[in-house]
Amino acid sequence: MYKIPLSEIKEKIIASGKLKSEELEQKMKVKINELSGLISEEGAAHIIANELGIELVNPNKNKLKIKEIYAGMRNVTAVGKVVRKFDVREFKKEDRVGKVCSVVFGDETGTTRLVFWNEQVDLISNVNEGDIILVKDAYVRENNNDKEIHLGNNGSIEINPEGEIVNIVRESTSYERKKIADLNEDDSNAEILGTIVQVFDPRFFNVCPDCGKRVAESEGSSICSTHNEVQPNISYVMNVILDDGTGNIRGVLWKSQTNHLLDKTEEEISDYKDDLTNFEEIKNDLLGEQFRLVGRVKKNDMFDRLEFNVRVVEKAKPEDEIARLEKVK
Repeated sequence: MYKIPLSEIKEKIIASGKLKSEELEQKMKVKINELSGLISEEGAAHIIANELGIELVNPNKNKLKIKEIYAGMRNVTAVGKVVRKFDVREFKKEDRVGKVCSVVFGDETGTTRLVFWNEQVDLISNVNEGDIILVKDAYVRENNNDKEIHLGNNGSIEINPEGEIVNIVRESTSYERKKIADLNEDDSNAEILGTIVQVFDPRFFNVCPDCGKRVAESEGSSICSTHNEVQPNISYVMNVILDDGTGNIRGVLWKSQTNHLLDKTEEEISDYKDDLTNFEEIKNDLLGEQFRLVGRVKKNDMFDRLEFNVRVVEKAKPEDEIARLEKVK
């Protein structure tokens, strides 16, 4: 059974015209009672849709919109525009070392994460935000109550394929807004509104141009553990302290997120590498500025503190925050 949100199942049943909202709610209660409470509301809604002959998904459709994709699907083909690209991350599991990278891509119906593992990471080494990706024969899995597309062994992608256009991307809003004081370790999809109260200099390092791994410097050469001697690319990470009145937390912004925070290109930021005194004006300009950030909370064991690993950062918009407060009232 595909993992379809209950609200969407109800919406599809009501849209069919076979039941009204009140009738559906009543039938769901009856169905749960019939099965002695051994099924969830989602399960009851699935059964009712099946009994009424309502098709909740069309797995045979040639190309799916992001909104039509659900956890549990296989052989999925979809097209989306890249709105975020995350840095390559290495990990160690038992006796092996791996790497993972992902992008957020979407269309006019929503966004989702497209994940690449190990040798697949090389497929998107030259992908930039704004590029179009056509993904074929992928599968969808659930991760922290959200859906992710994975290539698997049979999946493939095409970058900026001819004839594929995505003009508008509807950003996902499936984040939980939290106060900094309420953040917990491993909150994976938290949104905060914070004011920058301290800014640290960016830290620069060299990475392999093919796989994104950090390289080792040896006798004037840059050595990648996978691709041997390489001509490295530059990467960087930047830290800020965020405060929202309930507490503060260190925000960690890797390359793409630093670009968004500073509204500067990689070339412009790289200019600070050899002379950080020129960065002082940038630091001063950021102090007191308010940003909306989405990310994951991780425990830094070395310093025994929580840190906010930023995935999305944008300047706070007063009109959006006013609308949010009005909605809460």
